[in-house]
Amino acid sequence: MTITGEPTILYFGTPVALISSQNEDDSANLAPMSSVFWLGWRAVLGLSAASQTAQNLSRTREVVINLPSSDMADVVDRLALTTGADPVPDYKIGRGYRHVRDKFDLAGLTPIASETVRPPRAAELPVQLEARIEAIHSLAADDVAMRAKILTFEARIVRVHLDESIVLDGNPNRIDPDKWRPLIMSFQHFYGLGPRVRPSTLATIPEAVYRSPDVDRSRAA
Repeated sequence: MTITGEPTILYFGTPVALISSQNEDDSANLAPMSSVFWLGWRAVLGLSAASQTAQNLSRTREVVINLPSSDMADVVDRLALTTGADPVPDYKIGRGYRHVRDKFDLAGLTPIASETVRPPRAAELPVQLEARIEAIHSLAADDVAMRAKILTFEARIVRVHLDESIVLDGNPNRIDPDKWRPLIMSFQHFYGLGPRVRPSTLATIPEAVYRSPDVDRSRAA
């Protein structure tokens, strides 16, 4: 039996990411978000246009997407209700946000130099994806009230850093899904993945079939 409802949000569960970007004064910003998905070596990030991260990405076209594991929820939560924007945007003031300049320090994370972009990586996070912004789109461009308030950023991955603990034995170019346990956000709460339910028929297709030209292109970075 189903019912017809109107949930205010439709956040059915996506990976949490910590987004590193470069402020105008060359300091680093670090922001938690969960509106992200991947296709090949491209990521699509959804951000409020008024956020410090969105402004940084629009200006510099560079980003690092750091992915925490499910045991790092406390680290991510230290950044909740904080912003690199000063002054704090009105809409965030109403939601209880406060300005924090050094968010790496607040989270207890170590910024380390990236290899191809200016924003630093978060050393303790098991996945660090250096990327360049190739396109920016306004979500809900058809609606006057919502137009330009939410932006989607198409990020092309140019360098991948992986903790050895999540790599498939004997193959440094594959992540072992039985070892990788991403932090998931579902309806504003933290969750982790459970064990594999069953083998997937789709997994009979070799991963190499999905190799994107972006992989070879990244070597030029």
